[in-house]
Amino acid sequence: MADSTPGGSSPIRVLLADDHPVVREGLSAMLESAEGITVVGQAGSGEEAVVQAVALRPDITLLDLRMGGMDGVEATGQILRQVPSCKVVIVTTYEDDSDILRAVEAGAAGYLLKGSSRQELIDAVQTAARGETVLTPSLAGKLFRPRAPEPSPLSGREREVLRLVGRGLTNAEIGAELFVSEATVKTHLLRSYRKLGVSDRTAAVMKAMEHGLLS
Repeated sequence: MADSTPGGSSPIRVLLADDHPVVREGLSAMLESAEGITVVGQAGSGEEAVVQAVALRPDITLLDLRMGGMDGVEATGQILRQVPSCKVVIVTTYEDDSDILRAVEAGAAGYLLKGSSRQELIDAVQTAARGETVLTPSLAGKLFRPRAPEPSPLSGREREVLRLVGRGLTNAEIGAELFVSEATVKTHLLRSYRKLGVSDRTAAVMKAMEHGLLS
């Protein structure tokens, strides 16, 4: 993928939040080397991330899952309540599914491992900026260990739509793939949310995967 935003649009404005300065500097250097992305601020704690997000109103906040004081889950919720237009992507060294699921349930657009490559980091920022889900395949495989499948509350078409969401497709792209209207795709998603007890695309995919409903 080219290191630029589609159509020469305005740069994607990114806020970095991690309690280790060397990590922030490393992420900043990788992102600043890409066209179409600019780092507008850095924060060393969850509390500071919330303050900076409100002040700077970034498009994307890359947020460490575990920091001293306010953790990434709580910071995610506060940022999204105060800056609804911001997309939060969790960046973590940890692979504990309960913590990442908590962050997604708080509204995070997805997650990324700190060991990800420069291109994976750039792709994640661009994906989140498009309003799509950021799921790292290597981490997803470890998060969603095989479990006894539960009876699916989802219809075949609802599962099909969620599989395509998990691949990063937009509603319009899913409609084209399935030969249905975008409104029909939205209807299937809303029904899925209700059945799964979630309120957004990312949480729906992760919960369905967690229970073996998309295999």
